[in-house]
Amino acid sequence: MATDPLRPERGGIVHIEVNPLKGRICSHHGVFLMYSTLYSQPPQNKQHPSGPQSGESAKAKIDKILMEAVNRGASDIHIAGGMPPMIRHDGNLQPVSDVSLSSDDAKQLIESLLATDQRSRMHRTKDADFTYVIEDFGRFRVHAYQQRGMLAAAIRPIPAHIPSIESLRLPPILSDLTRCQTGLILVTGSTGSGKSTTIAAMVDHINRERAVNILTLEDPIEYVFQNRRAMVNQREIGTDVTDIPSAMQSALRGDLDVIVVGELRDIETIKAALTLAETGHLVFGTLHTKSALSTVDRFIDAFPTEQQPQMCTQLAASLQAIISQQLIRKVNGGRIAAIEILTATPAVRCLIREGKTHQLVNAIETGGDAGTTSMDRVLADLVKQGFISGSDALEHAIDRDSIHRYLNTHPIQLSNAA
Repeated sequence: MATDPLRPERGGIVHIEVNPLKGRICSHHGVFLMYSTLYSQPPQNKQHPSGPQSGESAKAKIDKILMEAVNRGASDIHIAGGMPPMIRHDGNLQPVSDVSLSSDDAKQLIESLLATDQRSRMHRTKDADFTYVIEDFGRFRVHAYQQRGMLAAAIRPIPAHIPSIESLRLPPILSDLTRCQTGLILVTGSTGSGKSTTIAAMVDHINRERAVNILTLEDPIEYVFQNRRAMVNQREIGTDVTDIPSAMQSALRGDLDVIVVGELRDIETIKAALTLAETGHLVFGTLHTKSALSTVDRFIDAFPTEQQPQMCTQLAASLQAIISQQLIRKVNGGRIAAIEILTATPAVRCLIREGKTHQLVNAIETGGDAGTTSMDRVLADLVKQGFISGSDALEHAIDRDSIHRYLNTHPIQLSNAA
């Protein structure tokens, strides 16, 4: 079978641009990577004024702010008193207008997003996570919180359509991983690095190909799945279930095949995820770690020293893969994501079981045949392709010496490269 030169078999670079709420996707040539950013190219239609105007309701004002932010290509919107509404574009914060909001303005705008039960939760806990919908436009994930006694919010647009693994030009190994019957798949990276989108693409791939029962536990629900071959149930924490631990416990009685548990925040959720993986489920989870190696270390170090050998054994038996992501500023504007993949080969399982996690670096470097690729190699490929600068590659590198070795450069040369 002929190989498509634009469809590499493993790690590398891909540039994808997506209209954030309508799901329009176009890809550009590259070695392999992922989506540049879901919000890199704003649409040119539906222009809306951003600033508050007299006579408008608070809901109308916040809707205009959110729509203009999306049309500008924002990945996040921030509302707080004492400053204008702010958006994050290409990784940088910038104001939507020159008009600052008072603390009362911000309070009215944010309270207009809250349903009655959410206002009660906000009053009780001083923060709330939920989704907000602008009819015929799109959905947003909202984190409302209190700072210095005033309300503030961080808001993120949620794309209306779930992109596929193929449209995102993700490594084909991710499609292979969706065929696993049991085990643990960890998707890691900093906040805003695309973890939710990668998991959504993989879960929807299962949804379209396998007749299985899927459960997602979310806080709040982001992507909305339509039942295809699979049956997909989505439970929102605080609305459909009290908390993550109790939801994971009840999952054992739900005749489930695939479970998305979201962030593994503490020992209880890590233990529950391992139990679910060991009892015949395919489990997806996330961690805020930069690399596969740091993910394994974080996973194990979460436990007391006397429990770590047992955790090493359990993780070695359950792990299927670790997918680590970073979003990096492009030379010509926008951002592009780099992905490191560690697949659980017999050699990798042995190293984890024996607690020799420091040797995983060599396994990642030599595991190309199993679909494994290192972050530093991907970053070097991005520099070679002209997507990112040498200095940005060094800034995001796991090991700077590896970047120099892959590019055959002197440290001074690369740090001065544009």
